[in-house]
Amino acid sequence: MKLAIAQMNSMVGAMQQNAEHILERANLAYAEGARLLLTPELSLCGYPPEDLLFRQDFYEANQRALHWLEQQLPSDMAVVIGHPQEIAGNRYNAASVIHSKRIQATYHKHHLPNYNVFDEERYFEAGELPVVFEWQGTRYGILICADIWEPAPALQSLQADAQVLLVINASPYHMHKQLTRYQVLRDRIRETGLPIIYANMVGGQDELVFDGGSFAMNNQGELMQELPMFEDKLSYVLLENNQPVATTLETHPPLEATVYQALQLGLKDYVNKNRFPGVVLGLSGGIDSALTLAIAVDALGKERVKAVMMPSEFTADISIDDAAEMARLLDVEYSVLPIKPLFNGFCQTLAEEFTGKAFDTTEENLQARIRGMLLMAISNKFGNMVITTGNKSETAVGYSTLYGDMAGGFALIKDVPKTLVYKLARYRNSLGQVIPERIITRPPSAELRADQTDQDSLPAYEILDAIMEAYAEKDLSIEDIIQQGYARADVERVTRLIDRNEYKRRQAAVGVRITERGFGKDRRYPITCNLSF
Repeated sequence: MKLAIAQMNSMVGAMQQNAEHILERANLAYAEGARLLLTPELSLCGYPPEDLLFRQDFYEANQRALHWLEQQLPSDMAVVIGHPQEIAGNRYNAASVIHSKRIQATYHKHHLPNYNVFDEERYFEAGELPVVFEWQGTRYGILICADIWEPAPALQSLQADAQVLLVINASPYHMHKQLTRYQVLRDRIRETGLPIIYANMVGGQDELVFDGGSFAMNNQGELMQELPMFEDKLSYVLLENNQPVATTLETHPPLEATVYQALQLGLKDYVNKNRFPGVVLGLSGGIDSALTLAIAVDALGKERVKAVMMPSEFTADISIDDAAEMARLLDVEYSVLPIKPLFNGFCQTLAEEFTGKAFDTTEENLQARIRGMLLMAISNKFGNMVITTGNKSETAVGYSTLYGDMAGGFALIKDVPKTLVYKLARYRNSLGQVIPERIITRPPSAELRADQTDQDSLPAYEILDAIMEAYAEKDLSIEDIIQQGYARADVERVTRLIDRNEYKRRQAAVGVRITERGFGKDRRYPITCNLSF
């Protein structure tokens, strides 16, 4: 048996377009001799459809696309398609098997994840029954994504005489996720003794990136085949005696490479699926905007990226020089718009209002907001989306300005801690230097006042990032973190800033999630609350 995996990039809501892509892959696979095709979870409508799942016309459009596929697919090929299904007012996350011009069986997902970025219990009813279908002499059990994370669904398929498990997925990326998937599947293989074919979605959808990496394991839990990560790919698995045949496996890329690819794909799909002609960003001569620019050019091409340097009286000459050098290295459109005249105009207008008040964060924020206005003006005039350049560490503690450097349509590195920003910059330069070395090695500074550095008011980023991870990602208490060896003053300051700045994070642009818990759907904290317990 030659089985095909369509590791595909579906567009949410574009049912007919997705159906055409499924048919295209089915015809290609059929021509290569495959007679069984797997598509990802909810491949027909895209994942996650969120509250589109409350609309009746959404289900009707899915049904029309599914019936169209029934008539168009090769009759002697079995195709497993993920789609939503509504029956008598109940909604299901479903997978249907089509062959011989009709739906032969439909499985309803049993385990509905309701944690982190998932809220499937809001939309779906849980299925209870296994579905095992026979095709060309082999019995296949179907599971959907989270079903494989629990023993019961796989055991039900075994009890229904399945010989091979087919798992279709829309499993989003975060760092180290693939290794976790391997372990989970090996647990199910040990319990059932069955080989597993794992088909995953690929592509960006708002803050989520689906990384692909579909694979096949034999009944010993050995990895026999693996598809590339972050690529829309049609690939084939040969089954002999119901076991996947081994192929040459590629060496896994380093962590920084997978994070960089996730950020590229997330930005590329957000821009293209929302039909922006290109992007614009502020290039400050600092590490965050430098990394953001490099990713943007790699994702979209230099022709679709514009960089703008907006120096003030506090901008160092080396920042101006390094920004210009980076723009030259990447050959992007580059403008310099000095903000001092605008800043002076604001200060003059506010002079009487601010009589007797010293220069403080008010004037610092004015500079950031002037820059935000200039970038948004360029965006409005030419249609290019503004990318913000703040990292996760800054997002956590509120070291960003509402309606200033937070103004934009996509916050590309909002889930990338500052320490990882430096590693990603080094990784990118290992492929060919595009970030001037001085940008990486000089102390970071917002350059909003004279002789400013980030560490004037923050712990070293190695300490800040560790406290942030413990508190915001792992939900450890202040005392728990202090017991890990961090200074009480640092822990109390960082956690207080994280708590205080929830209101800012609620107003931030969406951005790619690369950690297990980002500041988005993953972490839902009240803005108005007392955390003195």
